[in-house]
Amino acid sequence: MSEVKKVVLAYSGGLDTSVIVRWLIETYGCEVICFAADVGQKEELSGLREKAIKTGATKIYIDDLREEFTRDFVFPALRANAIYEGTYLLGTSLARPLIAKRQLEIAKLENADAVCHGATGKGNDQVRFELTYMALNPAIRIISAWKDEHWTFDSRVSMIDYAEKHGIPLPLTREKPYSSDRNLLHISHEGGILEDPWAEPKEDMFILSVSPEAAPDRATYLEIGFEKGNPVSVDGVAMTPAVLLDHMNAVAGANGIGRVDMVENRFVGMKSRGVYETPGGTALWAAHRAVESITMDREVMLLRDSLIPKYAQLAYNGFWYAPEMEVLQRFIDDTQERVTGTARLKFYKGNCIVVGRKSPFSLYSEDFATFEKDRVYDQKDATGFIRLNALRLRILAMINARG
Repeated sequence: MSEVKKVVLAYSGGLDTSVIVRWLIETYGCEVICFAADVGQKEELSGLREKAIKTGATKIYIDDLREEFTRDFVFPALRANAIYEGTYLLGTSLARPLIAKRQLEIAKLENADAVCHGATGKGNDQVRFELTYMALNPAIRIISAWKDEHWTFDSRVSMIDYAEKHGIPLPLTREKPYSSDRNLLHISHEGGILEDPWAEPKEDMFILSVSPEAAPDRATYLEIGFEKGNPVSVDGVAMTPAVLLDHMNAVAGANGIGRVDMVENRFVGMKSRGVYETPGGTALWAAHRAVESITMDREVMLLRDSLIPKYAQLAYNGFWYAPEMEVLQRFIDDTQERVTGTARLKFYKGNCIVVGRKSPFSLYSEDFATFEKDRVYDQKDATGFIRLNALRLRILAMINARG
């Protein structure tokens, strides 16, 4: 085993990374510097500094990356309307490349030999972290604890036993062993009873949203302003990206918006059940589509929509810094040049309903679309249009009729 003098650990204070601090010291005899990225965890960051030092780290960075996360990762994906397997808005997927990028910057600043993460060898996060490490600093040594030859833990239970033995405080219990990941875009829940895809999640598990049954009995209306595909205001009040997303989380979550329960296909090949809360992101996604509906050309929209699965797959699988993602993002952003306007949303007991949209670049023309009398559209023109489009169908039908 080659010598490791100093390692920067991506640290959340959860079960895995709390144990890994002590494990790194015992296994490699190295100095451990923790790095926690503030991407919107809120109270989960409370006491993190004291906990890391008490566990054995010599230093901890807690960097506020909320604006960068929202501006440079969440909003680009929103401009693409990215959604994985028709359901997942990529909350964890979008945060990992930013965390890994900053982790490498700290490693350089601290002259560290290696970086380490706590993702398991079964999940997607290991790929997201390590692809980013390799794309941005191929020379850095990577310690992936769960895949390390010296790793002796075989379950979360064995890690809880270790933590209790060494007096390491944990954010979970044996009774509620959920694994969660929170940021400004969402919070995810995995493990425990959720490993049974037939079991309904317990209500006390949810954090960002109330149940639709407990939502207000009166509807809430909001107007979301967009400029070039990016949300910039709520009800006419300009906000920074992170402040806007946080505000949308509060309002949408209070109305029961954004709960998702899905079985997804992990990059490594297995299926996994996850429960997500994405209240603000769900509302912004609907509002963005509404503004696009009146500002985007039909064929441009069709082409962009055909690329949504690919964009979502690249983000989900960890290829944020791959050249194909860079090219794809440039195309997406070109389609957003005229996506400026306002969408009006209605929230009611878990429903997010678009009830209005307007734009200075609107392609919608009431003169053409009206069912009333008009002077700009000759309906007889549609006859030749339909006959030409049906020509190949008519030829096929005639050939079939001849036997």
